[in-house]
Amino acid sequence: MKTRMHPWIQRLPRLAMIGAALLAASTVAFTVASGDATPSSESKQGGTPPKVDLAVNPAPPPRDTTIQASFAPVVKKVSPSVVRVFTTTKSKQASVSEFPGFDHPLFRRFFGEEGQGNRQYRFYTPPQRGVGSGVIVTRDGYILTNNHVVENADEVKVALNDGRELTAKVIGKDPKTDVAVLKVDARDLPNIELTDSDQIETGDIVLALGNPFGIGQTVTMGMVSATGRATLGLDYEDFIQTDAAINPGNSGGALVDVQGRLVGINTAILSRSGGNQGIGFAIPINLAREIMESLVRYGKVTRGYLGVMIQDLTPTLAKEFKLDDRKGVLIGEVLPNGPAAKSGLKDGDVVLEYNGKPVIDSRRLKLEVARTRPGETVPVKIWRDGDTRVIKVTPKELPGSGELARGDTTAGDSGERLKGVAVSDLDRQVRQELNVPDHVQGAVVTDVAPDSAAARAGLQPGDVIMEINRTRVKSADEAVRLTEGGREDRTTLLRIWSKGGSRYLVVDESE
Repeated sequence: MKTRMHPWIQRLPRLAMIGAALLAASTVAFTVASGDATPSSESKQGGTPPKVDLAVNPAPPPRDTTIQASFAPVVKKVSPSVVRVFTTTKSKQASVSEFPGFDHPLFRRFFGEEGQGNRQYRFYTPPQRGVGSGVIVTRDGYILTNNHVVENADEVKVALNDGRELTAKVIGKDPKTDVAVLKVDARDLPNIELTDSDQIETGDIVLALGNPFGIGQTVTMGMVSATGRATLGLDYEDFIQTDAAINPGNSGGALVDVQGRLVGINTAILSRSGGNQGIGFAIPINLAREIMESLVRYGKVTRGYLGVMIQDLTPTLAKEFKLDDRKGVLIGEVLPNGPAAKSGLKDGDVVLEYNGKPVIDSRRLKLEVARTRPGETVPVKIWRDGDTRVIKVTPKELPGSGELARGDTTAGDSGERLKGVAVSDLDRQVRQELNVPDHVQGAVVTDVAPDSAAARAGLQPGDVIMEINRTRVKSADEAVRLTEGGREDRTTLLRIWSKGGSRYLVVDESE
């Protein structure tokens, strides 16, 4: 490492990220806004929040070796609870600029400039109609479906299995999990029985019911291919993967076990053709149920918030922190004055368990914290300085524009050492240019050799080195001093501030 004092900001790389997902209905763009909901009349008037009266059987499905000859009894039991959902988005007047090519000067010569009194033509978006599926979960008319089925719809209708067609009210939507709750004005409806989706295992037989391509209710069979999948780019994902055929129109339909109990809400597929290729995803009913109850009772989704930046453990990070395996999540930064800071959690702690549940990766921790009721105190088992301890934390409500934690797994598994890295002091001008908070102290990276171990580990110009081998850095000269000589194993543990948060890197020069 060496110090270097010269302008370098202009050389920072520009990054672009592109994500895509193929969904079981039409192509949909997901937002990360907070839960969108219309509070019930009881909530608005300050009365007792309505109760969701669900039928729940949490027992695991039978797993004997007997092959079932027919699922007809199960289908007869479940099919009345699965409905077709029809949506209509009304035609709306639009400006010329919203139509590709219509803002051309030649076009405006004939039809006039927008806003001019001589304009003779008006433009309207065509009405949009969609079709999906839903599941009746209470006898008094609550229905679970997907957010993307009813998103932006002006009118929603539900067709029951007995031929009735009812107008549905959208009680609430949560784009972060793709769950939506509908309500129809009816009684004594054929509601489905729910089960405990945490009991579902890979290999269990499941049935998918829905309305593919609008042709009518269809049943397909498969098995649970995996659990805990996160592939669609939503904020909170814990999908059940299945090879039961799911096609456009199945979105919002039921995934049930061999006893006809609701396991999940069918949501998406991965496909190169647009149709089923054996990889479908369903929202676990435990997660969908929590979202539904929050939307119905409070008109919004409340999520827990810790105030930490986290990252997954790599083998080299686990070794640096003297852990036997990679289980757990590393805290890269504890945000000042947040719930984690007030509870005593520190930078460099490794979370092993949260509220009694093992923490496998950052996605799982993020999901479990979000599911914690704000104000509820829960135990967190951590690894610190070679020993385990339990700390009580009390998450608060997730701010509307904040993040629970940003999982960052770019932690470099190999490399060669801090040769080729140039640093400079973090002065006021650099702070302003990089938008570095005042509480961040260290040396700013001005150059990283492309073929260096540091570059392969993920270090970039513009990063701020806050710690070197668990020792805080206050200046560029101190950073250089701390890298002189190195350690016998030729690895360097860095804690850096980058892109709005801090994380750890291991630079390995042993090869």
